Amino acid sequence: MTHLDRRSFLLTSAGAALAAATPALAQAAGEDAKLRTLLDGMFETLVDDSPQFATSLGLDKGARAPLKAQLNDNSAQAKARRLERSRKWLGELKAIDRAKLSASSKVDLDVVAYQQERAVAYGDRWKFGDVGGNFNPYVISQRGGAYANVPDFMDSQHRVQTQADAEAWLSRLSAFARNMDTDLERQRADVAMGVVPPDFVCELALGQMRALRDQPAAQTIMVTSLAKKAQAAGLAGDWGARAERIVTAEVFPALDRQIAGMQAVRAKAKPDTGVWALPDGDAYYADCVKASTTTNYSPEEVHQMGRQQVAEINARLDKILRGQGLTKGTVGERLVVLNNDPKQVYPATDEGRARMLADLNKDVADLYALLPRAFATLPKAKVEVRRVPVFIQDGAANGYYQSAALDGSRPAAFYINLKETSDWPRYNLKTLAVHETIPGHHLQIALAQESTRIPILRRTGFGFSAFSEGWALYSEQLADEMGAYEGDPLGQAGYLQSLLFRAARLVTDTGIHAKRWTRAQATQYMVDTIGNTPTRAQREVERYFSSPGQANSYKVGHTVWAKVREDAKKKLGAKFDLKAYHDAVLLSGAMPLTVLERHVQEWTAQQA
Repeated sequence: MTHLDRRSFLLTSAGAALAAATPALAQAAGEDAKLRTLLDGMFETLVDDSPQFATSLGLDKGARAPLKAQLNDNSAQAKARRLERSRKWLGELKAIDRAKLSASSKVDLDVVAYQQERAVAYGDRWKFGDVGGNFNPYVISQRGGAYANVPDFMDSQHRVQTQADAEAWLSRLSAFARNMDTDLERQRADVAMGVVPPDFVCELALGQMRALRDQPAAQTIMVTSLAKKAQAAGLAGDWGARAERIVTAEVFPALDRQIAGMQAVRAKAKPDTGVWALPDGDAYYADCVKASTTTNYSPEEVHQMGRQQVAEINARLDKILRGQGLTKGTVGERLVVLNNDPKQVYPATDEGRARMLADLNKDVADLYALLPRAFATLPKAKVEVRRVPVFIQDGAANGYYQSAALDGSRPAAFYINLKETSDWPRYNLKTLAVHETIPGHHLQIALAQESTRIPILRRTGFGFSAFSEGWALYSEQLADEMGAYEGDPLGQAGYLQSLLFRAARLVTDTGIHAKRWTRAQATQYMVDTIGNTPTRAQREVERYFSSPGQANSYKVGHTVWAKVREDAKKKLGAKFDLKAYHDAVLLSGAMPLTVLERHVQEWTAQQA
C-alpha cells in the first residue's frame, strides 16, 4: 500500500479543499496539536488500508492512484492486524491529557477513543463475523460478502475517465474473485465454530449468487458498466471483451466455489435461528444492542421501550385515520386499507417507477425551501434519488444513502428499492425523502464532511448508526414542526407510520434474537402493527436476522435526540436558538449517544 504523507495528501484536489477548511496545525497549541496529529495520521492509515474507502472519497488519485486497482483485504489476517492497530491507537489516545484539550478537541478525543475501545473489546471477545458500529455475524449472507458488495461498489463508485482507470477496473475484477475466495475461507472457519445462519439467509444468498452467475458474462454489470463508462469517456480499446474474459475465467469459477460453499452451509442450517443460537449467543446479542445503540440498554429494556412507543404512536395515528373516514379495525388493518387504495399505489411498470423517482426528487426540492426555518448552515453537496440496482434488489435493504465524493466528482444519492412498487404508497414518500435526504441523512452527513470544526478522520471515517438514524427520525419530527405536512393529514399519517415502523423494529429485533421469535412470527407482528405488505415486512425481518441489533439504532437514537433537545430547551427557555443548536450538534460530527448527551449539556451551560 502506498503511504501518503501530509504534504502529498494536500496536493490532491480533495485534500486541498479539506485543508482550506481545516484550522492549520500551527494554529493549534499543545495537546490539541498532539491529538490532531494523531487523528490525521489515523485517517491516512485508514485510507491507505482501504482502497474502496479511498475511491468512495475520491482520493484514489495522485500518489494514491495504485489503490484504484485494488479492493479491501477482507482476510482473517487483515482482521487480526486491524485489531492490533486499534489496540495501539487506543494506547496513544489514552496518553493524551484530556484536561488540557479545548472543548472541541475533547469531543474529538471522546468520540475516537470510544470507537477504538469498542473495537478492541469486541474484537477480543468475538472472533467470528465482523464487529464494528454494527455487528455482522455472517461473513456471507444475503446482505453481506464481496459477491454482493463489490459489483455494486464498482458500478456506482469506480470512475472511468482514463485508460489507467479502465485498467484499474480490470485489476479489481481479478481482485473480486480473490475476495470471494477469502470470504469463503472465513466462512468455513466460522462454521467450524458453530456460526451457521438460518436456512432462509442461505437461500437468499444463493439466489443472488445464482442470479449473478446464471447470466452470460457479457451481460453482467461488471462488463456492461465498464463498457458503458469507457465509451462515455471516449476510450479506445475493447474493454468489454477484456472484462468478459476475466469474468469467465476468474469471477465465475470463484462464484461457483462460493455457491458450493453456501450449499454446504445450507445443509447444516436450521430455520429461524437468531443469534441466540450462536456460541454464547445471548451475550453476543447484548453486545449487538450496545454497539448499535451506543447506549447501555439491555435487550429487555429496548423491547419494552418499543412496546410502549408502539402504543403511543398508535393512539396518534388512530385520531388521524378516523378523521379520514378510516374507522374500522386496528390501526394496522386501517393502514393496510390505505396502502391498497389505488390512489396510493404506483403502477409496477417502468413508467410507474420513473414517476415515483420523479416525485421523490420533487419532494427533495420542496424540502430545500423549508430548511432556512431551522438551519443556519446548509451543505454544499447536492443529493438525488436513484433506484437500487436490479441485480441486488432481492437482498438489498428497502433503501440506503450514499455520501458524495469529497472532491465533488459524485453527488450524494438515496437508493430506493423498487422491486415492489406496492411497498411505497404515495402518502409516505415525503417522509422517506425527509429521512434519507434533507434534513435527514444527507444534511447531517454532508455537513459533517464539510465542517471546519472537526478533523478529517471524523468527517469521513467514523459513523454511528444510532446518531445518524436517530437524527433522520428526529428530522421527520422536525419536518412536521416546520410545516412540511401542513394541510396534508395523510402525509402526517405517513410520518407517524414511519415512527411506528421504527418502534415496531425495537420489538421485532429483540423478539427474534432475545425472545426467539420465528421469521413468520416476526413478519406477522410487523404486518399487524404497521400495515406493511407481507413481502416488505418479510424482507425487513430477514434483514434483522442477518444484521442483529442494527434495527434498534433508529428509534433508540430518536428517543435520545428528542430528549437532549427538550432538555436544552427547558434549561435555556427564551435563550434557546434552534438554528444555533443544530449548528452545535451537526457541525461537531457524528458521535456516540453517550457523548452527544454530554456535548449538549456542555453547550447548554455555555449558552445560559
